[in-house]
Amino acid sequence: MLRNYFYTGLLYFIKMLEFSDRGIYCPQADVYIDPWKPVGKAIITHAHSDHARPGSDVYLCQLHSTELLKQRLGFGIKVEGLEYGKHIQINGVDISLFPAGHIIGSAQVRLEYKGEIWVVSGDYKLTDDGISTPFEPVTCHHFITECTFGLPIYKFPDQQEVFDDMNRFWQDNACEGMNTVFIGYSLGKAQRIVQGLNAGIGPVFLHGAIANIHEALARQGFAFPGERVQGDTPKEQFYKAVIIAPTSALGSPWLKKFSPYRIGFCSGWMQLRGARRRRGVDRGFILSDHADWDQLNAAVKATGAQHIYATHGYQHVYAHWVREAYGLEGHEVQSFFQPVDSEDI
Repeated sequence: MLRNYFYTGLLYFIKMLEFSDRGIYCPQADVYIDPWKPVGKAIITHAHSDHARPGSDVYLCQLHSTELLKQRLGFGIKVEGLEYGKHIQINGVDISLFPAGHIIGSAQVRLEYKGEIWVVSGDYKLTDDGISTPFEPVTCHHFITECTFGLPIYKFPDQQEVFDDMNRFWQDNACEGMNTVFIGYSLGKAQRIVQGLNAGIGPVFLHGAIANIHEALARQGFAFPGERVQGDTPKEQFYKAVIIAPTSALGSPWLKKFSPYRIGFCSGWMQLRGARRRRGVDRGFILSDHADWDQLNAAVKATGAQHIYATHGYQHVYAHWVREAYGLEGHEVQSFFQPVDSEDI
């Protein structure tokens, strides 16, 4: 779930961007980046709900996010897609998007005005998941970084090792006549799960929320395996199957149709002892769409930025770290949304 915070600090007035109670604002171009409230012009880093909010007049996003935004915010929205690396000018501000590696269509927003360069990362990871366009570091003077996993305890295992473990879990369950349910966020995580599974073990089924996302991605030219679970799907078709579902399915009557089953939860939070127990699942798999501690530090150093703004996570800890470890100007930015054991990570 996401915990709401109202920004209570003073407005930060800076040369190009301001952090306001509506989000990150560029006065010169009169645009907001990932605004929390409806605005005139919104640039969206990616289609997760804590970054893409309804009600704005016009949206700009990376080309592969356009159908996702329509799916989530309404097919009547005004949205324009921009290719990675293509530049547009708004009142003298040069704006371009670069890969963030978080999910399909995720982007870092680069803004340049009179020689000063800012980059807003949105959410990102440096691991190449084979689905989203890999993260590309962008040289800048000011870097706004997420720090969802901004603590040294978060060091994620190799993703292929995680997928191998998940497939063994599925295979063992199938040998015992059990179905397997993997829990993961419908946008981003679900596609990685599907991509990493060995479909030779058994059939793959999708919760309706995930099937809807796959349909939106298909309109952008992406294809993922898996069959939508229908209300009249015979139970025998689920034999030795894997079912991919969002967190909302946990504890719901919908799961009963797959009995007997075991549940695996896929999230970066699974690195914490006790997370699996709190979720009430059988296994936890450390699979995150965010940067871990080492990746955060690699990304920050690669930008060459002197000013680092930490948001979305352990901002106090991480801002202090970049000041002490690297001698950079570390700043904390409180966002309206904070990830608190959220399903999308």
